[in-house]
Amino acid sequence: MKVAWILNEKGGDVETAGADTPVNRIAALLAEKNIGAVVIKDGDRLAGILSERDIVRAVAQDGVGALQEKAGTYMTAEVTTCTRNDTLNDVMQKMTSGRFRHIPVVEDGNLIGIVSIGDIVKRRIQEVEQEARDMRDYIAMA
Repeated sequence: MKVAWILNEKGGDVETAGADTPVNRIAALLAEKNIGAVVIKDGDRLAGILSERDIVRAVAQDGVGALQEKAGTYMTAEVTTCTRNDTLNDVMQKMTSGRFRHIPVVEDGNLIGIVSIGDIVKRRIQEVEQEARDMRDYIAMA
């Protein structure tokens, strides 16, 4: 199963903000949209990602004043990305080794979506359930 399957089902909407957006506005956006990360862009260029974890680390490090700082101060600038042709196993490996839960989907330098660990787990469960049904059907026919 590939990332394209997730994007076809959930769509390619991605919440983005500029690096100069205050962290408290990003936190409000995360809460409002019930999401875990916002992609930070510089014009059309992917500049970073700011997640719930990044915000928690910022507050732990710098106190509540961190919420008034710019997203660029605390964003993860080295963003691992994937493409729609990556397999779910490939993406899970990237997430596990990088210890993050969101990965932007990029093609030809353009942001076309984002997948979360929740998206991946949901699809993997569906895949395993389908494999189990197929196996039961095969055994029943034998």
